[in-house]
Amino acid sequence: MFRTIVNAFKIKDVRKRLLYTLITLVIIRLGSQLPVPGVNRSYFANWFAQQNGDAFSFFDAFTGGSFTSMSVFALGITPYIMASIIIQMLTLSIPKLEEMSREEDGHKKLNEATRYATVGLALFEAIGMAVGFGQRGLLDPQNRTFLNYATVALALTAGAAFVMWLGEQITEKGIGNGSSIILVFNIASRIPSDISGLYNQFVASASNVGKAILSGVIIIAVIVLTIVLTVLLNAGVRKIPVHYNGRSNASRIAAMGNTNNIPLRINTSGVMPVIFASSLMQFPVIIVSMFGIEPGNTASSILKALQSSYWFNAETPIYTLGLLLYVVLVIFFAYFYTAITFNPVLISDNLKKRGGFIPGVRPGKPTTEYLNNILQYIIFIGAVGLFIVVTIPIVFNGLFGASVTFAGTSLIIIVSVVLDSMRQVETMMVERNYKGFLNS
Repeated sequence: MFRTIVNAFKIKDVRKRLLYTLITLVIIRLGSQLPVPGVNRSYFANWFAQQNGDAFSFFDAFTGGSFTSMSVFALGITPYIMASIIIQMLTLSIPKLEEMSREEDGHKKLNEATRYATVGLALFEAIGMAVGFGQRGLLDPQNRTFLNYATVALALTAGAAFVMWLGEQITEKGIGNGSSIILVFNIASRIPSDISGLYNQFVASASNVGKAILSGVIIIAVIVLTIVLTVLLNAGVRKIPVHYNGRSNASRIAAMGNTNNIPLRINTSGVMPVIFASSLMQFPVIIVSMFGIEPGNTASSILKALQSSYWFNAETPIYTLGLLLYVVLVIFFAYFYTAITFNPVLISDNLKKRGGFIPGVRPGKPTTEYLNNILQYIIFIGAVGLFIVVTIPIVFNGLFGASVTFAGTSLIIIVSVVLDSMRQVETMMVERNYKGFLNS
C-alpha cells in the first residue's frame, strides 16, 4: 500500500487528486473545531460523558468528535447517509424511479433529490438538538430566544450541507467515494484516544505484569484478526469464465480489457450494509435523546437492545437480542445495495452483443438467471462474513466492558474504505499509463 501511494504521487493527475482529497479533509478537521455560536459547549461535553449507551459514541465517531465539541459540523455526513438510504430504497421499490436511475438525466435528478433530503433531515435533527438540548442547558436561560434557537439550527444545517458538498467534491475531483472517505477520516481521528483508553483500562491498571501482557496480547489479537478477516473478505472473488465466438485474441483483449472472466466480489456491496444497518439502528436512540423524550420501561429496553454496547453483557443478556435485528439488516442491505449497483441483465446484454457466452449457459435470459443464482449465494456468504467480522470486537467489548469508538462497525469501515480507495488509485494509475502508452 505504501508503495502504491509513493508511485501515485509520481503521476501528476493522480497526485492532484490525492492532494485535493487531503486538503478537503484538512478543511473538515478545521471546521470540526469551529463552535456553533451561542451554545454552552461545556454543558454538552458533561452531558455526553454521562451517557451509558453507544448511540451517541457511535454518532460522535462518525463526526470525528465534532458532536461532543458542538461544532458547526456536529451532524457530519450522517444526514447524507440517511438520505441516501431513503432515496435508494424508494428507487428499488418504485419502478419509475428505478428506470430513472438507469438514465443519465434521471440519475442526476435522484442525486439532486438526495441533496434536498439531506438538507431536510439535517434541519430536522438540528431543530431537535437546538430545542431539545437548548432547554436542558445547551443554551443559557437568557439566550433561549427564537433567534438563538434558529441560529443554532441553521448553523448545524449549513455545516451538514457543506460536508455533503465536500464529499461530492472528493468523489468528483479526488479519490474514491467522498462520503465514505470523510467517514473514515472522522473515525480514524478518534483512534489515538481510544487506544490510550484501552491501555489505561486493561494494561496500565492490571494487578501484575502477567495480566498486563495478556491484556495487551488480547487487544492486539482482536484488532489484527478483524483487519485480516476484512482484507480476506474484500479480496474474495468468484470468477465466471467467458468465451467468445469468431473473434481474434486482439478483439477479445480490446473488448474485455485483457480478461476472459467476470469477477464477482464475495463482498459485492462493500462496507455499505454495515454503515446503513448501524445508522438505522442508532437513529431512533439519537432522535429520542435529542427531543428529550423519556421512554417507558419497555421502550427503554428496546432502545438499549439497539445499541451494541449492551450486547454480550452477562448481567443483561436480554439486550443481545438486538443482535438478531442487526443480522437481518446487514443481510437485507447487502442484497439491497447489490441490487442497485450490480445489474445482471446489463452484463448479459453486453456479453450477447460482443459474441460472448458463459460455457454451458445460453446467451440472453438464461445467462441473466445464471448470474442471478450465483449472485444470491455470493451475497449471502459475503453478508455473513461481514457480520462475523463486525461481531468479533463487539463480543470483546461486551465480555470485557471495553469502550472504544473504532471497534466492530468502525474498524471494518476503515479497512474496507482504505482498500477500496487503494484499488481506485491503482486503477487511475493503470488508466494513466495505458493512455500514455497509446499517445506515444
